[in-house]
Amino acid sequence: MKIMIIGSSGAGKSTFARELGEILELPVYHLDYYFWKPGWQETPYEEWVDFNKNLVMKDKWIIDGYYGRTVEIRMQAADIIFFFDISPCITTYRVLKRRIQYHGKSRPDLNEECPESLDWEFIKLGWNFRKMKRPGILEKLNKHSQTAKVIMIHHPKEARRILNELHTKGSAYFEEIESSI
Repeated sequence: MKIMIIGSSGAGKSTFARELGEILELPVYHLDYYFWKPGWQETPYEEWVDFNKNLVMKDKWIIDGYYGRTVEIRMQAADIIFFFDISPCITTYRVLKRRIQYHGKSRPDLNEECPESLDWEFIKLGWNFRKMKRPGILEKLNKHSQTAKVIMIHHPKEARRILNELHTKGSAYFEEIESSI
């Protein structure tokens, strides 16, 4: 099973991915961890493309992260795509909360030498994610909906409900979704 999780910063992707990985016993790959080198240095583009191509060749995975320039690589390989289409009020609050929670240290889904930081540009990027990125994402999801199961999450309670059902039903949950479509 190959599962992709995309959405804005602060949407809850990484937390969802960790718990989903535990439930389904699948390896979880947080793209932020691999993209950001120590000191917040970006991975060069060609290296990043190669990393993504190699990653999706694995037999099973959960990949957490958007990274629009390489999203098609992951979408083409995914069996299931979760899109966290969460309100910017919620995501911005979570980003601010996370900044306080991890002040001076790195989050679990980041390289150890990338302490949590925050600037106005990052806040604006998250706030405008729905307006700027959502139309293109929906277009791509529509394109890949023939080959991947697409699950939209509009509120954190929906993510919690899905995880609770997966705790109970395991991967059979996905088969039930397929038969109800």
